[in-house]
Amino acid sequence: MIEKIHTVAVIGAGYMGGGIAQALAQAGFDVTIADVSAEVAQEHLERILRETAQAEAQGLFPDGTTGSVRQHLRAASSIEEAVADADFVEEAVSEVPTVKHDVLRRISGAARPDAIIGSNTSTIPVAVMEEAVSDPRRFLTVHWSNPAPFIPGIELVTGERTDPAVVPVVQDMLTRAGRSSALVADVPGFVLNRLQFVLLKEAMTIVEEGVATQEDVDTIVRSTFGFRLPFFGPFEIAEMAGLDVYANSFETFREAFGERLAPPVALTDAVAAGRHGTKNGKGLLRDYTPQEVDDLVAYRSLAYSRMAALLAEIGPAPTRR
Repeated sequence: MIEKIHTVAVIGAGYMGGGIAQALAQAGFDVTIADVSAEVAQEHLERILRETAQAEAQGLFPDGTTGSVRQHLRAASSIEEAVADADFVEEAVSEVPTVKHDVLRRISGAARPDAIIGSNTSTIPVAVMEEAVSDPRRFLTVHWSNPAPFIPGIELVTGERTDPAVVPVVQDMLTRAGRSSALVADVPGFVLNRLQFVLLKEAMTIVEEGVATQEDVDTIVRSTFGFRLPFFGPFEIAEMAGLDVYANSFETFREAFGERLAPPVALTDAVAAGRHGTKNGKGLLRDYTPQEVDDLVAYRSLAYSRMAALLAEIGPAPTRR
């Protein structure tokens, strides 16, 4: 298997695949895109360069970004041409298993035997797709979020037959591209969309029940716990709020909504063991010294203050003005 990635092919050059290609080309990787035809691939290449130039003119990318993308990104006439010399191939076609199977068969039939193959699927397990890949030891999910040039987090999902040695190679590529990655288990929806879709489902239920309007739900999410999420994940937030507080709140939810919102066993066990979070220095994630708690609170205050200032500077989204 390849030990370091220098050349990349992205198959499916629409807004998701094109964004991935742009991000990697911007980072200095030599990237080739392919789509349903040479003409469509060329159209996407021109679009990517045009959008990169617009973003650079707006100050969203450093000076010279468009030149770098133009230097490192090209369009191929076919999938087979695009993948022939690639160290890593990212499939980014429609979220339909049969479509992905067809494309993955063509990729694995034309790619080098040592090339790593990734899929940008957002919900389909590796186990469903790997049947279309010759030598599935080199196959995994590398799930970017839209818009790929700006969202830094990537989900990595390995299957039962994925060679663990491919993971650090892909992680190295992502790190060099300025991205963060997390390795998760091969279940439908993985982590990102399992959380995101559950939030949307509950939000829609709240609206259906007449508890709040869509606009008010969005305001609450955006300006309360969503305000914290660029800096802290749900476990960190719970630890700072108090694990005992969360456990008691879950009991209220269980009385109102039944077992679907019962307190998680890991939470009740932690509280029973005297782990209440940063308030007593004993959390789910770790133990904290008093100095670490003080430093964390200081960071939190700085982060939230800067976030509030940023939102005041750029203003609300155009649809809310």
